[in-house]
Amino acid sequence: MAAAASYDVIVVGAGIVGLAHAYTAARAGLRVCVIERDAACVGASIRNFGFVTVTGQHAEHSWRRARASREVWAAVAPQAGIDVLHQGLHLIARRPEAMHLIDAFMQTGMADGCRVMTPGEAAAVAPALRLDGAQGVLHSPHELRIEPRTAIGLLASWLAERFGVRFRYGELVHEVRTPSVRTSRGVLHAERVIVCGNADSRHLYGGWFARHEVRLCQLQMLRVRPRRPLALRAAVMSDLSLLRYAGFAALPAAGALRTRLNAEEPVCLGYGIHLIAVQSADGSLVVGDSHEYGAAPLPFATQEIDAQILRLLRETLDVPELDVIERWTGSYPSAADADCVIEAPDDATRVVVVTSGAGMSTGFGIAQDVFAAW
Repeated sequence: MAAAASYDVIVVGAGIVGLAHAYTAARAGLRVCVIERDAACVGASIRNFGFVTVTGQHAEHSWRRARASREVWAAVAPQAGIDVLHQGLHLIARRPEAMHLIDAFMQTGMADGCRVMTPGEAAAVAPALRLDGAQGVLHSPHELRIEPRTAIGLLASWLAERFGVRFRYGELVHEVRTPSVRTSRGVLHAERVIVCGNADSRHLYGGWFARHEVRLCQLQMLRVRPRRPLALRAAVMSDLSLLRYAGFAALPAAGALRTRLNAEEPVCLGYGIHLIAVQSADGSLVVGDSHEYGAAPLPFATQEIDAQILRLLRETLDVPELDVIERWTGSYPSAADADCVIEAPDDATRVVVVTSGAGMSTGFGIAQDVFAAW
């Protein structure tokens, strides 16, 4: 019988968090194998905006990790053939309470590099924005937009070619007892194992999920094609986003905005809806999203949620006519007590689950922290 394949590091999961750990390990000269249950990555990593978000991330660890991840993305993307489609963020404040919260944010260290623009200043650089009645616009230069449905595959291919990372797709991990990993195809060995299977990690570490009261968050998203071409030049958000991102929402100044939005946008708050709009190379826009929580959310999209997202889009961008060309749902694990939980079942094993939906934005920074402490 042939000896089991052996590596320095086995990573379970080929989503962005798994790939970030594979990159960090391979860059350190370690022999790495990535095991993915599906024939390709088809989960949360390709169903999101491809929006590497820094501004608005939770203070301390998440914001710091997002800054680090952004720098890795900027360095790796051109090497891996991944196009950065646009950079930065425009967050339009329509209500005085939103502007007050942005002003409070600008007094924090997380506002480094950001500036507040008048509607006139914003219109000069971003003519696609609807700024009638706007109080001001927060501009962040940090954000990067990549196309996730192609970027994940390109990143994996580059890791294989540049660093010799081995990928085993269509292989389910049944058990991890480092140094042994038992899969649907046999047994592999590694000195260290990192499980980054996102929600799929439940079948391996169900006790951990229960202990942290992890639920699933389901979101709805759309791709739309404006009938009249426009150029975003940066991602776009609006007032409701200030309550979705903890870097804003945790500030005391958020209270007044929350009170007003509870009165004016009860449907959106009930479904966890806010607006993010980003642009693809073909001119179409990826827009969303909603957030509904449960142990097993039903995988069905609702017209009511789509209608609210499209309303917010039309209020924010100059898109009087558009066609919806794609609709989809996605899901990710969510925990109330942490944005990311790193567990150590033993000295040679780590379980890493991002519980905030920010794997694209923080994954590389998380991987740096995992290896720095190991």
